[in-house]
Amino acid sequence: MEIKDFITRDESAMYYLCGYSADNAILMRFGSEFKFITDARYSTEAHELCKKNIALDIIESNDLLVEAKKQIAQHNIKSLCFDPMCMCVEEYHILKDIVSLIPTPNFTQIMRMQKTDDEINILQQAQLLNLQAIHTFGQYVSDQGKGKSEKYLWYKIADTLSNCGQYPLSFDPIVGIEGNAAKPHALPSDTTFLQNGDTLLLDCGLKYKRYCADCTRTALFFNNSIMFEKEQDFTILDTTANKHALSAYEKQKIYDLVKKAQMTTIENLRAGMSGKEIDSIARNIIEAGGYGKYFTHSTGHGIGLDIHEMPFISRRSETIIEDGMVFSIEPGIYIPQTFGVRIEDLVVVKQGKAIVLN
Repeated sequence: MEIKDFITRDESAMYYLCGYSADNAILMRFGSEFKFITDARYSTEAHELCKKNIALDIIESNDLLVEAKKQIAQHNIKSLCFDPMCMCVEEYHILKDIVSLIPTPNFTQIMRMQKTDDEINILQQAQLLNLQAIHTFGQYVSDQGKGKSEKYLWYKIADTLSNCGQYPLSFDPIVGIEGNAAKPHALPSDTTFLQNGDTLLLDCGLKYKRYCADCTRTALFFNNSIMFEKEQDFTILDTTANKHALSAYEKQKIYDLVKKAQMTTIENLRAGMSGKEIDSIARNIIEAGGYGKYFTHSTGHGIGLDIHEMPFISRRSETIIEDGMVFSIEPGIYIPQTFGVRIEDLVVVKQGKAIVLN
């Protein structure tokens, strides 16, 4: 997508194009020139951190929209692309009388869909750090996790991910025990406690150099031990340890079906397929296994500077997958109030095929 003139407040777009962002800033591009408008709180850092190899004016103002209008008039700009999903109504009405605003949904994400080799390396490092944190958390749960509440375990994984504040989090972690794991984005409970024989769903990510990691594992806590690996054996549960509604056999069947859907999708997706074609690989396997109505979300989402960005791997996605795109593959099955499984990895498409980032 070739867009020469645009206006945005999207911080990820600012960082991607300029090397710096602020929560009170407007970025405009007029041809090959950028106008970065911000207030006095951020202007010094903007001068220090913005890229030096692009045509960029950093403009300090205590009224960003007034300054934006001034710049538009001075440069005789007739039209600007904007993302209608991001611009607020007030801003639109302030600008629409002086410039033609062209709605262009998700245009900043489309710019970033295909990652450079440097971006892919950063994303891979982010995911490696994420997996190390998950391993460390698993050791803690094995040693001290029994009897701890979901809320406490949520705090512990957040603390482990941040590594004493070294890394921001990509999103609030998801920690779900048994029935709470059947809520794909469950809030942690302070009344649900980890016990022997429980299943624990963990979905978490950290940021490295602004880029997001994301991984989900579903694991069995048994005999004071848990391993957040893809191989899980629920059949070791006896009737004493398994006090839940589903039998160990049923849990193993559901888990293996999700794992099969995830691994088959990764093995068979190809550049040139649409997002919905890739989604259908996982969805067809789960439907054939008899659990289609319990797979309630998309198979995956793009990831980069934002935790959820294009391309989306969903039933409605017409986006054609190309080399350099990075996204999650994360099918799941969720039996309400009973049991939930999700398995998630990040993949990059190279030479037409998916490579797992770990």
